Amino acid sequence: MRTTRVACCQLAPVMGESAANRAATLAAIESAAEAGARIVVLPELPVSGYVFADPAEALALAEPVDGPSVTAWAEAAARHDVVVVGGLCEAAPDGTLRNSAVLLDRSGLRAVYRKVHLWDAEKLFFTPGNAAPPVVDTPHGRIGVMVCYDLEFPEWVRKPALAGAELLCAPVNWPAEPRPEGEHPGEVVRVQADAMVNRLPIAVADRAGHERGVDWTGGSVIVDADGWPLVLVSEGTDATQILIADVDLTASRDKRISARNDVHADRRPWLY
Repeated sequence: MRTTRVACCQLAPVMGESAANRAATLAAIESAAEAGARIVVLPELPVSGYVFADPAEALALAEPVDGPSVTAWAEAAARHDVVVVGGLCEAAPDGTLRNSAVLLDRSGLRAVYRKVHLWDAEKLFFTPGNAAPPVVDTPHGRIGVMVCYDLEFPEWVRKPALAGAELLCAPVNWPAEPRPEGEHPGEVVRVQADAMVNRLPIAVADRAGHERGVDWTGGSVIVDADGWPLVLVSEGTDATQILIADVDLTASRDKRISARNDVHADRRPWLY
């Protein structure tokens, strides 16, 4: 067993308050590092906010990957020797606007992932990505990255699992939806299923609070390779907090679930 301490930082950004939101992400990274975390996950679009009024507002709040947020996160990753995965409203080099996630470690920017599956009004602002989720060897584990709605496509989650990811990190913004009393959010249940069918731990950083009429689930969770939550938020949509869990990354290398079954080796994709 090789455990790695993982932190998911559930934050409540304020639309358009980029400087304050960026400062909150940096404070969260520092707090997580002080708690011993080696991998720190931030939410989707934690600096810009999410519920844009129009494309012009989204563009005004966008940053390139060499902009102030990623630069500051890279400095924090190097200073604390942590891996940082965080969402970004990206002004891409090709002139498009992307809902992206970046992965940084002590050496700097390692990967940029552009969300492939756009949710609802995101289609009004963002251009979808067209590349598979990156899987990056870092000093603290082999990490895959995707964003929010991507997690709801089993074949997409399977790609980093088959590529040897030891942990999948996902910045998300989950709008609150009705659910039966006492039940976990449906998004959390789907993440548990993603982890279980791939024997792949998953760390999800959701956002908290309210924004322009939208309530957020506040459903951050860290799930082990068997699909069971190691830690999850229970307080609800207003809960701004940092979740910490020690995750056995080595478990992801063993896909066996019985003496005769292996969740990847037993696949018969030629029939699918």
